[in-house]
Amino acid sequence: MAAACPGRPSARERPDPPLGPERPERPSAAPHVLKGTPAMTSPTLTEIPDLDSAEELSCDVLVIGGGTAGTMAALTAAGRGASVLLLEKAHVRHSGALAMGMDGVNNAVIPGRAEPDDYVAEITRANDGIVDQSTVRQTATRGFEMVQRLESYGVKFEKDEHGEYAVRQVHRSGSYVLPMPEGKDVKKVLYRQLRRRENRERIRIENRLMPVRVLTAGGRAVGAAAFNTRTGAFVTVRAGAVILATGACGRLGLPASGYLYGTYENPTNAGDGYAMAYHAGAELTGIECFQINPLIKDYNGPACAYVANPFGGYQVNRHGQRFVDSDYWSGQMMAEFAAEVASDRGPVYLKLSHLPEESISALESILHSTERPTRGTFHSGRGHDYRTHDVEMHISEIGLCGGHSASGVRVDEHARTTVPGLYAAGDLACVPHNYMIGAFVFGDLAGEDAARYTAYQGELPQDQLAEAHELIYRPLRNPDGPAQPQVEYKLRRFVNDYVAPPKSGARLSLALEHFERMRDEIAEMGARTPHELMRCAEVSFIRDCAEMAARSSLARTESRWGLYHERIDHPRRDDTAWLHHLDLRKSPTGAMEFTARPVEPYLVPVDEFTPTGGPARHLGEVQPLETATAGHREAPPAALTPETGGAADPTGPTHGTSESTRERLLEVVALTEEEPDLPALEPYLKDADAAVRLAAVKALTETVPPGAGPALATALTDGNGRVSAAAAASLRELAEVLTAEPELRAPLVAALAGADPTARAAALDLLRALRLGDAELFAGLLADVDIEVRLAAVRALVSVDAVEALSEAAGDAAREVRVAVARGFAAVAPHVDRDAGTPAALHRLTGDPDVLVRAAALEALGVLGVPDGLLATASAALTDPAWQVRAGAATALGGAAPDQGVPALSGVLRDTNADVRKAAVLALLRHTARDDARTALAAAVDDPDADVRAYASRAGR
Repeated sequence: MAAACPGRPSARERPDPPLGPERPERPSAAPHVLKGTPAMTSPTLTEIPDLDSAEELSCDVLVIGGGTAGTMAALTAAGRGASVLLLEKAHVRHSGALAMGMDGVNNAVIPGRAEPDDYVAEITRANDGIVDQSTVRQTATRGFEMVQRLESYGVKFEKDEHGEYAVRQVHRSGSYVLPMPEGKDVKKVLYRQLRRRENRERIRIENRLMPVRVLTAGGRAVGAAAFNTRTGAFVTVRAGAVILATGACGRLGLPASGYLYGTYENPTNAGDGYAMAYHAGAELTGIECFQINPLIKDYNGPACAYVANPFGGYQVNRHGQRFVDSDYWSGQMMAEFAAEVASDRGPVYLKLSHLPEESISALESILHSTERPTRGTFHSGRGHDYRTHDVEMHISEIGLCGGHSASGVRVDEHARTTVPGLYAAGDLACVPHNYMIGAFVFGDLAGEDAARYTAYQGELPQDQLAEAHELIYRPLRNPDGPAQPQVEYKLRRFVNDYVAPPKSGARLSLALEHFERMRDEIAEMGARTPHELMRCAEVSFIRDCAEMAARSSLARTESRWGLYHERIDHPRRDDTAWLHHLDLRKSPTGAMEFTARPVEPYLVPVDEFTPTGGPARHLGEVQPLETATAGHREAPPAALTPETGGAADPTGPTHGTSESTRERLLEVVALTEEEPDLPALEPYLKDADAAVRLAAVKALTETVPPGAGPALATALTDGNGRVSAAAAASLRELAEVLTAEPELRAPLVAALAGADPTARAAALDLLRALRLGDAELFAGLLADVDIEVRLAAVRALVSVDAVEALSEAAGDAAREVRVAVARGFAAVAPHVDRDAGTPAALHRLTGDPDVLVRAAALEALGVLGVPDGLLATASAALTDPAWQVRAGAATALGGAAPDQGVPALSGVLRDTNADVRKAAVLALLRHTARDDARTALAAAVDDPDADVRAYASRAGR
């Protein structure tokens, strides 16, 4: 008998037709208890489980993968009334690419800051025209709603003092980057949402279960075959629909370090979903469009130039010159990057050493805590610091990724694959440059559409179960066979040697020969434990992906996407023959076959491409080139011709605590699993031991019962610094889901008088964000002894447009505060009476002795406008010795009357500093209706700096 999913009758008891009809109305579900996971040890297996001994689970919607897209798919499907089974080979609490959080959103289309059609056009250009715009448009039009939904869960996105999203322009076209300074908590927030009582009634989570095959019957997906990575037990699942959300194939190429798991992508993402979709008969597309990223040299993490860019960081060669001409993160950008690294102008660096201390400190707080928290340790180990060393960058290994490139499972605008009942979402789905928000959007779409189906009632296909059983357990028959790390290293070295760009037909053909031979070597691998079985299964997935990558690259006989698909034997892009998607599938005979599918006419026209659609071109199997001999066997030597030429929790375990304290800590942990109300946690929040109070604060943050906000605010005044700091972090994390109420305001105001500056700053930020404070309250903190508190007070004053009180802070002794005041004047500009004139305090700041304060004040004039009394000051600043001041002056003159501003700015285009020239170009773009402005911009198109050239060229668009 199948074990039914939560709160639903057993699948065998329900009279639904076999292939899952659209959903009828059903009563609400009853609660269930999540199953626990086995002990952490992985026991040695002495015998292979019988095929017919499998535990069978049943559900309406099976979600495979508990990362970004998978969690959203489960939440949406459950919200539509489906019983959901969520399988994760690790643990949902900390699995997937979001495990360590995210420092920003790359593609937030926020109303008023960006338009959906502009975003669709940008992605079309970035992917060299090979897109299904109907899928990209889903992310463009539904992304903002998803940002708001995530916010309602408690995910924090950066906002300005007025509560507007702080969207940044990082790429030269479009403002789509939305920072997440506290993005390390994203996965924790999602897990908390999954465990809410109403979701636990419909979502069953099974951790440590690894699917290896999607089961199909009657031409549609009906379930999956899996095994337990801790016990080795064989498990089958019957389902009405299956959603694959297993992430990218990050373990394809071998990193330069040689470490198997030192990959740019999450190394647990071994291409599981790519292989499962392929063997289920689904079409994959764009597999030849690899994912390749810039990263920190010798470190498996991104340099995060898009995070550093808004702070003033940028990529340069060893001479300090910007060199990237591409407008968007793309294969063309990577081609420019690779060429610079290989030239005498290399290496390439992320330049940060020129930034002021406050900018570097802010960057460290983001880059060293989110996504790659070991980054700070890496730099420290080399004796490097952003203040003294720029960050050397390099190029990652290759991978497959639909969300950051365009290589994935073919889906439509509802996340449906070409196999009925099978869906794909996240980095596995081919929706180019979809990133995190797109993963959430397509997880939502998949969950919404899949919720129509009920559990499959027919017999599960025995031949497919037997195949999956053999794939899982065959290493047990040969426990002394080659170890998985050795076989995997060899396989991925072949990927680097023969598949990584630049590609050629000969090398790709040799790759296929090696991959075919490695089928036998993979079958001979040995294992003794369930964990080793998991790793062996992953190697088979990597081999499948490697073959797909090689055959797809061989099939597309052109070069496209810059470095991603650079064929040196077909060096040109061919839009006539190849403005096509290249689809692959497993044929009925088991061969890999290809179809060239013309790109459909665009929903959003893009001048560079004119797809016309039309019938697909069946290519069939792709045959490798002859590589057994060099040239014809009997031919004499030929003349050379052009044609041949998991960090541990810092609170730690309970070492050093008393037995009674350990007991109370365990009680808090147990309560957390039970979704406690506030009264249940209150005794622990008041416990005499700080370790218990700290655990209670964390439990309160994870469960968020009614009254959590005031309780956390009260904890801000805890006498223990670790407890108050944890309460401050929790309040910031939960700001978007807390209710603005008097019960919360009172303890926040009380915390403003506390001894802990971290708590005082957090209280100010919450009072501002929840609109619980006023100018009088905020102004009282301008005299605080701590700089961070005074900065929080300035932000709070800006949020209530308190220009007069803001002016009082213009004389602060700290440069950081005076800079914040200058920028604050610009931020309040849209909300105050422009006829009131420029604040007198801003006049004073334009003459501040500090370079950065003067620069910020001048930049504010670019928003407020340059009054007659400051025109001479702004003009004189164009010759200031400090480039920051000259750049600020150029920005200011963009807000001056055109007759005064344009002639002065034209002269600035000869400045020796590229950032000053860039500021002048951006200012001139505000006056393109004037002939003299257009003439100046036309001259700047030939500037030696890539940014200046790119922005200047916009005048002609």
